[in-house]
Amino acid sequence: MSLPFTGGRNARSRARSDHGQATVELALVLPLVFGLLMLVFQIALVARDEILVVHAARDAAREATLTRDATRVAAATRRDLPGATVRIVRRGRVGEPVEVAITYVSRTELPLIGALLPDLTLRGGSVMRVETP
Repeated sequence: MSLPFTGGRNARSRARSDHGQATVELALVLPLVFGLLMLVFQIALVARDEILVVHAARDAAREATLTRDATRVAAATRRDLPGATVRIVRRGRVGEPVEVAITYVSRTELPLIGALLPDLTLRGGSVMRVETP
């Protein structure tokens, strides 16, 4: 038994109606992919700022082990992370710990994503032993 031939004009018109479907789907999905990519990029920027806060706290504590001058400690912090605020929590005598706390506001300023996410306040600290009186 043979099946009747169904190709021809109906098959062509069906193929023609599907023409451009992938383009429409891409046009609908592309803004979502772009938004997700921007969100991932913003998260990476905040992660970078968190690493910079840790390094700035370490440098501030290192400077605080060498001097009692708070302006030099703040300058050491701002070299690594401009806009950060530094506070010497405690400082003992030689051999005792000095503790430094850093606060930094990480701005979420990327287009579209920045308006949806609030600015984050990052905090870090470091403790080292005092080396000089």
